[in-house]
Amino acid sequence: MLAAWYERPGPAAVVLEVGEMADPEPGAGDVRVRLTRSGINPGDTKKRGDWVGYGMPYPRVIPHSDGAGLVDAVGEDVDASRIGERVWVYGAQSYRAFGTAAQLTVVPARQAVALPGGVTDDVGACLGIPGITAHRAVFADGAIAGKTVLVHGVLGGVGSLAAQLAAWRGATVIGTVRRDSDLSHVNEAIVHRVALNAGDPASAIRRIAPDGVHRIIEVSFSDNADLDAAVAAPEAVIAAYATRDGRPDFDFWPMLFANLTIRMLGSDDFPPAAKEQAADDLTAAAREGRLHVPVESLPLDRIAEAHDRVDTGTHKRIVLSIPQ
Repeated sequence: MLAAWYERPGPAAVVLEVGEMADPEPGAGDVRVRLTRSGINPGDTKKRGDWVGYGMPYPRVIPHSDGAGLVDAVGEDVDASRIGERVWVYGAQSYRAFGTAAQLTVVPARQAVALPGGVTDDVGACLGIPGITAHRAVFADGAIAGKTVLVHGVLGGVGSLAAQLAAWRGATVIGTVRRDSDLSHVNEAIVHRVALNAGDPASAIRRIAPDGVHRIIEVSFSDNADLDAAVAAPEAVIAAYATRDGRPDFDFWPMLFANLTIRMLGSDDFPPAAKEQAADDLTAAAREGRLHVPVESLPLDRIAEAHDRVDTGTHKRIVLSIPQ
């Protein structure tokens, strides 16, 4: 098969290679997917750059956990009727060496989820890490129908899906962007928009939610902690999946007096049942046409450029088109 890989951490253009590898074979309980698309997430580029200094977990890594394609082989204990099924894939490179930046990938059968006929492979390849993280952030602490959900970074991969999932389940959604110039990219039919660089964002949020917000989906906890405390309703939950500063500094007492909960979200380590529920709900929302993901596709042999595009930031999700 044709694949992209790296054997040492470093800059994308330096360490990523594209070439031929042996085809993987499914083991017991696995399916093999012939991929059409490989989704790229910031976590994938951070792993390649060894951002936490852990070193290479395997001698060779095929990056990316998310993708879409067709099941073309199954292992023992998997129904052979799945062969030919269109699927979206999650967790392919979660605690595993070989992900989706290749023509073939092997995953446990439950991590290849049937993709509804009306949903494109591009969208399917973008549901995994960001969708499951968004689902956990929105729903891990109970139903949100009739409540107000604040989504920071609403144009990001996680934030945009969190906003759409929250609206799908009956919440009022407020979404923030860093700059007022980004407001035009936010769908007003789903989200009340607030720019963090314009005026007093806490007052703007309070005008929409005078009693405070019940769930806060946080992409930069270290930057937004004081704002979150100022707009949170009593007993609200701050669900944080990222932070700029690894040691956030925040005022303890306002959060204590409001009885806030801070939930940390590490997507690779969610309980299996939570991932499966997220996969079911994401598939249902996509089938109903409630998930819209702007996508830009690049060919597999431009993977280094694609990684750099993810690192520099874009309003579109970057996916790789896998040659057949």
